[in-house]
Formats: sequence, structure tokens, C-alpha cells
Amino acid sequence: MRRLVPRVACCSLLLAGLAAAQTLSQRLPVSPAAPSNSIPEGTKFIIRLSDKLDTRKVKPGKHFQGKLAEDLTAPGGAVIPRGKKIKGHVSSVDRGFHARLLLSFDEIETQHGWMPLVVTVTGVPGEHAVKQPNAEGDIERKGPNKGRMIESAAVGAGVGALGGVVAGGSHGAAIGAGVGGGAGLGAGLLTDRDLKLDKGQMLEVRLDRPLQVPLH
Repeated sequence: MRRLVPRVACCSLLLAGLAAAQTLSQRLPVSPAAPSNSIPEGTKFIIRLSDKLDTRKVKPGKHFQGKLAEDLTAPGGAVIPRGKKIKGHVSSVDRGFHARLLLSFDEIETQHGWMPLVVTVTGVPGEHAVKQPNAEGDIERKGPNKGRMIESAAVGAGVGALGGVVAGGSHGAAIGAGVGGGAGLGAGLLTDRDLKLDKGQMLEVRLDRPLQVPLH
């Protein structure tokens, strides 16, 4: 019994100490977390191209530039203002009826130097001839427009028929229409082969890694 008394006393003192420490910690003011100067991953924003990109001419590795089309603001208030330059390069190019561009962005200008930029293209606002970019950010042209193909064939047929009448009457008109229609259709297909992103074209991108905004 005498041995239990000191043990009970020690336990009581320990519990009292823990209670006092907990009460003290509750009374102490909690310092707020430092504001973050990092723009979170997943943030979407708009880039405006400063160069023209055409699948007929560009090759993998070609460098291009763009500009930030809107302010980027970190939770702590640090800002990368619109108009700051952005550098990138063409990662891959596919030509033909399913022309495709894969663009990589390398760095962005801030008020205190350049910072690495890791983003994926998620949209091409205002460009209806382009498919919605996939998960990797591929910008791909839509397939040949059937309406334009028919219109091109009709125009070609009309021109061919007129030339056929001049050359050989009604029989010549029929032959001319067939040849002209084929030529018009071919012209329509060739017109739809390439993907062009003109200077000033806007691209919607998404941050794949947080972007640190330097303060000095």
C-alpha cells in the first residue's frame, strides 16, 4: 500500500502538468501563416501568341514567344502583370488532314526576372477549326469541313461547265462540270490540310506546377 501512494502522486502531478500545458497553449496567440507568393497548380490563364505558327513551316524545336493576356495574382498578393513575355518551343508537329501542334512553354517574365513555367494548353478560344486539346495539350485541326468540300466542288463544277460550253456545247459542259467538280473538291481538301495559329491568337493554359512569384 505504501508503494502505491508515491506512484499515485506522480501520476497526479503528471496529469496536472499536462492540463496546465494544454491551457497555456490555448491562451498563446497563434501566428498567422505567411502569405503564399506561389500561384497554385491548376490555375488557368490566357496567353496571346506573339508569333505565327503554321504546320507547313514550323519544325520541332522552333522557339516562339507570347504575352500574358491577364494579371496573375498569388494568394499573398504578388502579381505578374499582363503583358509580360512568355517563351516556349514547338515539341512536335504533324502535317496532313489531321495537322497537330504540341507546344511547350519554358519560362515567364516577372517583375524580378524570369521563372520556369510548366503549363498545358487546355483551349484555343475563338478558333473553331481546332479540336479541344487533349490531356497532353495537343492542338489538332478538325477534319475537312464537308460543307466547304461540297461548296468547293459546286464552284469548280460551275467553272468547268462554263469552260465546257465555250469549248464544245452541252456535251462539253457535262465533261467540264465533272472535271471542274473534281478539281474544286481537291482544292477544298488541300485548303483544309494545315493548322495555323496566327499572331495574336489566344491560348488557354493550365499550370501543372505551382508558379513562384519572386518579390525582389
